[in-house]
Amino acid sequence: MADLPEISPSSLEMPKVITFLSSLLEKVSETNDLNYQLLQQPQKISVFHGLTRPTISIQNYLERIFKYANCSPSCFVVAYVYLDRFAQKQPSLPINSFNVHRLLITSVMVAAKFMDDMYYNNAYYAKVGGISITEMNYLEVDFLFGLSFHLNVTPNTFHTYCSYLQREMLVESPLSSLHLGRSLKLHCCFNEDESSHQHQLAV
Repeated sequence: MADLPEISPSSLEMPKVITFLSSLLEKVSETNDLNYQLLQQPQKISVFHGLTRPTISIQNYLERIFKYANCSPSCFVVAYVYLDRFAQKQPSLPINSFNVHRLLITSVMVAAKFMDDMYYNNAYYAKVGGISITEMNYLEVDFLFGLSFHLNVTPNTFHTYCSYLQREMLVESPLSSLHLGRSLKLHCCFNEDESSHQHQLAV
């Protein structure tokens, strides 16, 4: 990882959304890895796919992004919305341990640009994410096209995803073999009518 300005840990209080989101994505990526190993489900290789699994955990990676990117906690909820939309639109690209980190840094950067009045440029996010500026640019373009540039998040959608993340932490479900035959993307995919959501899959 690139050197970044020193920030005192006491000056930051880690928002709960970091813990909620990292826990959910850990379960999703682990289950998709298991699906691939046991069922040999075809998985498309994309620009988000690393040659090896990153050594940094999803929790620590999200904490690093929060610590240095200086984006609002809301950006992480919006990033979750974007990841869910991306998963729905790109069913051959399930989130796994090889692509989750690059998808995270990209989704948070895109969310910050859309949500916050002030945000860092791609070069800075590349340093935070431990990748090159060229790769960061490619990831952003690919992610935007993967979303079909569907970036708007209404207040109702935002609160629905917030509620779901909080509810997930209250019900810790073990991995079940009943779901191994499914192509797991995210824990659930929401309808865009924003008044309800459908459980497309579960861990």
